[in-house]
Amino acid sequence: VQLVESGGGLVQPGGSLRLSCEVSGFTLDYYAIGWFRQASGKEREGVSCINRINGSTYYTDSVKGRFTISRDNAKNTVYLQMDSLKLEDTAVYYCNRGSYWGQGTQVTVSS
Repeated sequence: VQLVESGGGLVQPGGSLRLSCEVSGFTLDYYAIGWFRQASGKEREGVSCINRINGSTYYTDSVKGRFTISRDNAKNTVYLQMDSLKLEDTAVYYCNRGSYWGQGTQVTVSS
């Protein structure tokens, strides 16, 4: 099982980024996938997840209306579209399936 994040970078406040989580070693259709983030000196927190059965989604309050999670099972990829980024969104972002984690991708929001 592998999860590989990409798409992080440096962006100004109000900007956008799209993170990708490409998975391998399992069939994406069968699993819920989550995005987490960890800012420097803080605990890792859940950001969003997408369920396997009906594609229902969850967002933590601080990102509702700004972030959108989606999945493309044919491409074995889960996306996190992040709009209207704020300074406090700066963190390493990880995708997750149960006990499996990716290596993370750094998102830095700075003017």
